[in-house]
Amino acid sequence: MMRQMVQDDRPSALDGPEWVTRTLLFADVVESVRLMEENETGVVQRWRKFIGVVEKEVLPSHRGRLVKSLGDGLLLEFPVVPPAVKAAFALQRVGQTINDGVMPSQHIMLRMGMHSGHLIVDEHDVYGSGVNLAARLTGLAGPGEIVVSADVRDQLTPVLDADIEDLGGCYLKHVQGPVRAYRVGPPGPRPVIEPGTMAMPQLRPTIAVIPFVERAERPDHHVVGEVLADEVIAALSRSSELNVISRLSTTVFRGREVSVAEVSRYLTANYVLSGAYRTVGSKLRLNVELATAEPGTVVWSDTIEGNAEAIVSGTDGIVDDIVTAVSMAIMSRELQRAQTHPLPTLESYTLLMGAIALMHRLSRKDFDRSREMLIALTERLPRQAVPWAWLAKWHVLRVQQGWMNDPLVDAQFALDFCRRALSADPQCALALVMSGFVHTNLLKQLDTAEEQYDLALRINPNDGLAWLLKGTLHAFKGEGAIAVAHTERSLKLSPLDPHRYFYDSLAATAALSAGQYQRAIDLATASLRANRTHTSTFRALAISQWQLGLHDDARRTVSELLRLEPSLTVTRYRKHHPSGGYETGKIWSSALEGAGVPL
Repeated sequence: MMRQMVQDDRPSALDGPEWVTRTLLFADVVESVRLMEENETGVVQRWRKFIGVVEKEVLPSHRGRLVKSLGDGLLLEFPVVPPAVKAAFALQRVGQTINDGVMPSQHIMLRMGMHSGHLIVDEHDVYGSGVNLAARLTGLAGPGEIVVSADVRDQLTPVLDADIEDLGGCYLKHVQGPVRAYRVGPPGPRPVIEPGTMAMPQLRPTIAVIPFVERAERPDHHVVGEVLADEVIAALSRSSELNVISRLSTTVFRGREVSVAEVSRYLTANYVLSGAYRTVGSKLRLNVELATAEPGTVVWSDTIEGNAEAIVSGTDGIVDDIVTAVSMAIMSRELQRAQTHPLPTLESYTLLMGAIALMHRLSRKDFDRSREMLIALTERLPRQAVPWAWLAKWHVLRVQQGWMNDPLVDAQFALDFCRRALSADPQCALALVMSGFVHTNLLKQLDTAEEQYDLALRINPNDGLAWLLKGTLHAFKGEGAIAVAHTERSLKLSPLDPHRYFYDSLAATAALSAGQYQRAIDLATASLRANRTHTSTFRALAISQWQLGLHDDARRTVSELLRLEPSLTVTRYRKHHPSGGYETGKIWSSALEGAGVPL
């Protein structure tokens, strides 16, 4: 028999109202700020229609009460759990009807949270910690999902009342410790819950590459545009920062007179790369541009010249030039948007890309902004592992920059975020890599760190970041040959990474460990061309210059290093750097002291 909760006889905490047991349902509109900005009148009309149906049909038939109606959410109260869950399913159905005939990007999607417990109720409102818990559970729900507490789940019969998925212990904002949560869907002959609703693609922008058009339409060179598009798609697909629409989906737009907005709508792409070329003999001149889906603004364009025969044979470097420029243009635009737009209006991938870029800058303001963006992302996508993993790295970098008095506090924060990431996805290689990063750079537990890197590489043997950081670990220990082998492998796996400067910087440290000083100088110089605020690059460059006998160059490098990091001393370097306990740490410290770093 289904259990029915009865009124609690605990004494009232306030004069008048009494403690009772009630079930609360929060319903929150996903991306309400964006929807209002794009079509305020239409959204308000559909939301009012939705509220009308809820008040006239859903609540009366499920013994519910409307406690609050906000511009982008609802708080409903029910006497017991079963009708509350049925009402939540009814809200899902009503939501589908108000979206009929509306383009997907303008759909009003609800995420709901539900909790049953002791509350203080009066005719105007409800009070108690259970109200906060119900509200926070909505943060675990994706669009169209319902997440409930263990108190609600205990009063449901699986299959009969609902399809139920255990989410395990989840972390909620302003709630101490993990909370057991469950995702529920309408009962049926087969599960209706699709795990991983908020999938990884939402954390990466999508680009469509339209086959380039030959202006003169010469049959003998028609294939060049197809080959170029194929090669660009293949190269972009190797980037971990982008989703790339398949060639078969984009080829239908070749030569068609369609707008960027139309291409984007059909292919669900955030960026469209297109171009036209002309051939004279074997010479090719290509005009190419990258445009955004909305409002169709060109964010990058260029005219590139090459050899048509070399392009077809794959020996021309034009593809690498295009892909590098496109990757950097996308990163630059997303970073600009992240810095200038309110956080609630930004797409998830903008938040992530902007945060990653900002956290690698030396500006304290940019660095703190990156954490705000990652926190906003974890609140929006709490079951995504990747934002938690990057938050872990943020705390490691804060210690490296000297912006925290107690490194162990940041170490614990970082490890906690790694655990949250792995709780969301045990196969998240990035979380394992970040755990290794913490154990290397903060805790100096290099053996544990190597185990974490190895686990990540078992999951993804082509994880360039794992190879990079594992190689750097060997560099700290003075195992130069292994360090170079691993970091060079990472460079090959990430040839067009938007954060290539970070790879070049750490590869310079590996070359330094192997005594390959000129190679280290070349890599550090390449890194600094892309980012002149990464202080560890200056340290690797100064040490390499000093060891190679270029003492004046080393002193100039240290002068710029101290301008960026005025608190740097040899003693502090030895204390905090992972190489401090090894012979490499002694050698590198001596070189820095010789080049002018204060003792």
